[in-house]
Amino acid sequence: MDQFLSLVFAGGLLLLIIFTVTWVWQLKTKNAAIVDTIWSASFPMLAMIYFILIDGYVPRQLLILFMVTIWGMRLALYLFNRTIDQPEDARYTALRREWGVNQNILMLRFFYFQAALALILSTPFLLINLNTDTSLKFVEWLGVAIWVVGVLGESLADYQLKAFKAKTENKRKVCDDGLWYYSRHPNYFFEWLIWVAYFVMALGSAWGFVSLICPMLMLYFLLKVTGIKYTETHLIKSRGQAYEDYQRTTSPFVPWFKRNKSLR
Repeated sequence: MDQFLSLVFAGGLLLLIIFTVTWVWQLKTKNAAIVDTIWSASFPMLAMIYFILIDGYVPRQLLILFMVTIWGMRLALYLFNRTIDQPEDARYTALRREWGVNQNILMLRFFYFQAALALILSTPFLLINLNTDTSLKFVEWLGVAIWVVGVLGESLADYQLKAFKAKTENKRKVCDDGLWYYSRHPNYFFEWLIWVAYFVMALGSAWGFVSLICPMLMLYFLLKVTGIKYTETHLIKSRGQAYEDYQRTTSPFVPWFKRNKSLR
């Protein structure tokens, strides 16, 4: 337990420094959306810290480090390219208006909340690194398989949306191509599936079951907070009836077959 707590402290200290520097950066750029990029990149950083500080079974440690780095840095680069040299995301602009003269200190508090959430979500990485068993169990390989599906699905969904938006004739239209034909938010679904994969892989380690909190937290945020709820409110305002029709026919989260337009 002492080792676990010391590692959590080390990870928390790293995040405190990183997110404070990010907050100072956004004071200069006036674009708080950079925190999305840093949040995604913080997971590979935490995985690396755990790898360096823990004397575990190296093949397992390298495997989870590879998985977290590939996923986290791909997502971080995607978000960075979407943020850099662009106007601040409407979410953060709305927060600035709401917070008024207190926006700087409240934005710092928000950044620290993001850091705390990242630390909690890194629990499976920590538990997997602490596992000294010299053989990989079936459940760990199952987690790897789920992770592959999640990463490929999320990458494809992001690519399809980017390609759709790149065509001028699609301006103000609803993306209904590829995976987006079967789900209104396939990127969110496959992102959640990745967290399910980390949980499943952690089941091969002592206390791995406690990391169930990670996919549960992600599901809550994706469905009720910053994911679907916010995104669809914005899209209804910008796309109008076209998006409402899309809502009536298309699964909100899990990719599935189309429904009849007349059904609600």
